[in-house]
Amino acid sequence: MLQQVFRAYIGSFRDLRREVWLLAFITFVNRAGTMVIPFLSLYLTKNRGFSLEEVGWILTFFGLGSVAGSWLGGKLVDRIGHYRTMALSLLISGLFFIFLQFPTSFWGICTGIFFVMLVADAFRPAVFVAINAYSKPENRTRSVTLIRLAINLGFSAGPAVGGLIIAGAGYSGLFWVDGITCILAGFLLLKLLHPKRAFENPKEILLLPKSMIKDKPYLVFIGAMILFGFVFLQYFSTMPLYYASVHFLSEFNIGVLLGLNGFLIFLFEMPLIKYLESKARSPLFHIITGTILVGLSFLLINLTGWVGILLVAMIFLTLGEMIAFPFSNSFALKRAEGGKQGSYMALYSIAFSTGHIFGHNSGMQLIDKFGYAVTWNIMIFLSVVSCALVFYSWFLVKKEREEAAVDFKRSKASSK
Repeated sequence: MLQQVFRAYIGSFRDLRREVWLLAFITFVNRAGTMVIPFLSLYLTKNRGFSLEEVGWILTFFGLGSVAGSWLGGKLVDRIGHYRTMALSLLISGLFFIFLQFPTSFWGICTGIFFVMLVADAFRPAVFVAINAYSKPENRTRSVTLIRLAINLGFSAGPAVGGLIIAGAGYSGLFWVDGITCILAGFLLLKLLHPKRAFENPKEILLLPKSMIKDKPYLVFIGAMILFGFVFLQYFSTMPLYYASVHFLSEFNIGVLLGLNGFLIFLFEMPLIKYLESKARSPLFHIITGTILVGLSFLLINLTGWVGILLVAMIFLTLGEMIAFPFSNSFALKRAEGGKQGSYMALYSIAFSTGHIFGHNSGMQLIDKFGYAVTWNIMIFLSVVSCALVFYSWFLVKKEREEAAVDFKRSKASSK
């Protein structure tokens, strides 16, 4: 039995190109050092002495930088290509992460975090386009999943090691490790990957608008992802504060709980995605399922004060994340084939960057004024709205294809 499970797990990784594996390895090295972000709210409150309101505004600059970086990355991809954009982002952001430990004033930290994210998040649309360039069309969702596995494997180790670094060397060690690993990832990219190895995907006849601005199903989908990101990102800003202040977890325990998210994704996401792909469902159906699970994780936390519910809620969150993110990436990449890929994927990245702008700050302000229970209820409501928007996008896509089929029949009939 165990041997069959192991073979099925290994089989889910087959047929992925060498370049996709190299891209995943580079992403893992980069993500393994990203220890600052999960502990940022704790660092700002406990080490720098900022209030929750001030932390909320600092995280708003984090989001502004992320939005600007995603936009910049999309423009750079369309101009200089995904390869150069990724290399520049990794190398320069590594230096910026190291320097981020030195500002002490409120505006100094706001400025520093803005420029760090401006450069670091230029990587995001570039890596999405790289996945599309290096993977076969039939393996696109699993290629996305492999990159996510690399991210989450690094994330599972990062927070746990980060908690140990804080205990032993203080918060400054996190900035050094983060910066050095970004620079190392940049050199690995230049050494191991080459743009000429990109796979020439066959051109497909796609029923897509030429302009992204006119792509209504995609824009509705982006609106849903903004709300989903708003909700999901609470687990990496306000939720650690909830763990510490309500359940009195230490930094190390918080790191282990957050690390469990990445560990579970590493074990189960690829087989789960391969299984779901075999069901011939729309990617939007899976996105709805994932969004519901994430909303349920907040509902579970509000049901009881038992500390064990944090573990159960993390499992629900992880299941929702494992389902929603790969299929949302895949849907965005498919729509991007009809226009400028950098711009399409930049907007997809901006959707989650917008969550950084409003999600962290709003979460902090809501907790400060109304407490955790009300804040989690609001997250549940936003999850429901996000599901409704995804369903509407699904309806628009179906209508789009039906209209295209009618036009095709009419053109075929007139040609006769």
